Amino acid sequence: MILHKMAFMAAILFFFISSVRVHSRETFACDTKDAATATLRFCQLSVPIPERVKDLIGRLTLVEKVGLLGNTAAAIPRLGIKGYEWWSEALHGVSNVGPGTKFDGVYPAATSFPQVITTVASFNASLWESIGRVVSNEARAMYNGGVGGLTYWSPNVNVLRDPRWGRGQETPGEDPVVAGRYAASYVRGLQGNDRSRLKVAACCKHFTAYDLDNWNGVDRFHFNAKVSKQDIEDTYDVPFRMCVKEGNVASIMCSYNQVNGVPTCADPNLLKKTIRNQWGLNGYIVSDCDSVGVLYDTQHYTGTPEEAAAKSIKAGLDLDCGPFLGAHTIDAVKKNLLRESDIDNAVVNTLTVQMRLGMFDGDIATQPYGHLGSAHVCTPVHKGLALEAAHQGIVLLKNQGPSLPLSRLHHRKVAVIGPNSDATVTMIGNYAGIACGYTSPVQGIAGYARTVHNKGCADVHCMDDRLFDGAVEAARGSDATVLVMGLDQSIEAEFKDRNSLLLPGKQQELISRVARASKGPVILVLMSGGPIDVSFAEKDPKIQAIVWAGYPGQEGGTAIADILFGGANPGGKLPMTWYPQDYLTNLPMTEMSMRPIRSKGFPGRTYRFYDGPVVYPFGHGLSYTRFTHSIADAPKMIPIAVRGRNGTVSGKSVRVTHARCNRLSLGVHVDIKNVGSRDGTHTMLVFSAPPGGEWAPKKQLVAFERVHVAAGEMKRVQVNIHVCKYLSVVDRAGIRRIPIGDHGIHIGDETHTVSLQASTLGVIKS
Repeated sequence: MILHKMAFMAAILFFFISSVRVHSRETFACDTKDAATATLRFCQLSVPIPERVKDLIGRLTLVEKVGLLGNTAAAIPRLGIKGYEWWSEALHGVSNVGPGTKFDGVYPAATSFPQVITTVASFNASLWESIGRVVSNEARAMYNGGVGGLTYWSPNVNVLRDPRWGRGQETPGEDPVVAGRYAASYVRGLQGNDRSRLKVAACCKHFTAYDLDNWNGVDRFHFNAKVSKQDIEDTYDVPFRMCVKEGNVASIMCSYNQVNGVPTCADPNLLKKTIRNQWGLNGYIVSDCDSVGVLYDTQHYTGTPEEAAAKSIKAGLDLDCGPFLGAHTIDAVKKNLLRESDIDNAVVNTLTVQMRLGMFDGDIATQPYGHLGSAHVCTPVHKGLALEAAHQGIVLLKNQGPSLPLSRLHHRKVAVIGPNSDATVTMIGNYAGIACGYTSPVQGIAGYARTVHNKGCADVHCMDDRLFDGAVEAARGSDATVLVMGLDQSIEAEFKDRNSLLLPGKQQELISRVARASKGPVILVLMSGGPIDVSFAEKDPKIQAIVWAGYPGQEGGTAIADILFGGANPGGKLPMTWYPQDYLTNLPMTEMSMRPIRSKGFPGRTYRFYDGPVVYPFGHGLSYTRFTHSIADAPKMIPIAVRGRNGTVSGKSVRVTHARCNRLSLGVHVDIKNVGSRDGTHTMLVFSAPPGGEWAPKKQLVAFERVHVAAGEMKRVQVNIHVCKYLSVVDRAGIRRIPIGDHGIHIGDETHTVSLQASTLGVIKS
């Protein structure tokens, strides 16, 4: 009874502390209790934000403005403005990687969702947005509690160009449209749907052509990415453009590398011309951390630090993650390299975002998210969404027999083997925080069967076979064997690109020896961000099933077990191609071309341009049931109105800027039937194979939908394909065009041909 009472009192105390901590943060600015500032114009909520910002800028000295150019922005006590740390991270949950957010006794953890590459395998845009909403709830709660920020430098939307990239796990995969759709969805979840106000401010990074960390003696700080206009337009910039134009993101981060000889953070064509003017960014541009210092100290792009500061700010950089601008901008002004008005432009953009976040609106408690506190972090609903995300992202690669799902009746004793079999922190990947808790794979499987656990390797490097015999004996005496193998952050990570696509060390040997000894079905579960060449396992009849779990987040062990035993029906699809090891033979990471270069023996990259052998193709993924497609309705011809005769080139294409694009859409109705015995969710991928010569993609994803269909039932799904956005291709000059002629629309085994024809009817008058 005393213990119960003590527990009750502890709960009351915790609730009291939590309640207090909801509003423990001091008011950032415009405190209504401060008579000296409460009446200032920039504090008046009835005044439009642009006018409030203008008023505040007019009150600042040059020194005060420069103090706002770094991520650790200085306080301005005379105006009642506190200091602010801009750098926080929320790649797949609130993280403590950046100094703006930390965990403490009241906020000890946050929900850790699957790593992005895993979540994207769901091909479920509504899930991506839902995760963003949960993350922003927890972020706001931690801000209110005084332990978090409101500006989150996430997501990473770089295209996974090369399978060796250590940060591929952070990305939405190799398809630029999927990456862009993910970016827009996750950003909307984080920021909310009020375009004038922000729940938190997201940031799409790293702009642009950034996808090499440290390979073969070349690192990201020294790398000059030589990229064609064609590849910039149709691959590298696509996710960022969609993030800005469709997601209305509040920030873009420029990258360390140079693009065609110019550091991205000092390139006015990239920052001012493209992001700000062409795409219409409503927000700020921030450097990757110390990028401005890197372009001076490491790349030697300018002769003096003042020139580096001036070039960056004049190019359109608003905020420096690092101390460089704070140290050298005033001297740049003194040397007439920079005008104070240039600094004003930068500070206007950052202050506007802070005002949209409500940071100049006084007391937190009176604001829309002021009620959020520790009770809104790591909730059962949030944990449930993390589990659902893992269910949806896990991909069934092979199921011979079928051997999965396992039976609780027939597979009562399961050997759980492998260096990732008891993984916890490994499951959350990089840029993670502290998870609410973990269920490891062996713990998850123990919920379905009696387990015999033997790691077989001390870690993923698997340098020797000392533990093999115990693993072999465990498999020999069990009804089924689950091998949980793969990678972790010691193999693939920021600063660490891979040199091989094979499993590390002696992992393959362990798998094969265990498979030969096992008396029951052998299931190989792989944890990784990037693809792995497991051709040996795909071909081995003793390995009946292969599952890719990615990095499945805090609930990963439960999700894996649910998939293996049929508690959930897999529906994930690979968001990247899995190549054989031989693919790397003539593939330097420094070659940025997406298309094959026949004269060099360069094979091309991603499913869009590479047509050689693969282990598993982009979009591969099996289910415990079977689905069929049939195209019920789709037009056979679509006319494209153009602005006069200059809209076509030799009758073969229409320049997108010359077409009437607003309502130019291809509507396709598809019947999806579940012809198996289990309810399931089907991921329908729609590809287009355009005419357009050798510079056009072999095919490109133009739409995707995730549809739940009960066993024996059929559902009709309509997809609308925006012709100018998704049926266009980019020519060698970097100009987006709509190819005239027959386009093949491919959905599973179904193909429909639609002819796009330039129309002289309804021609747009110039």
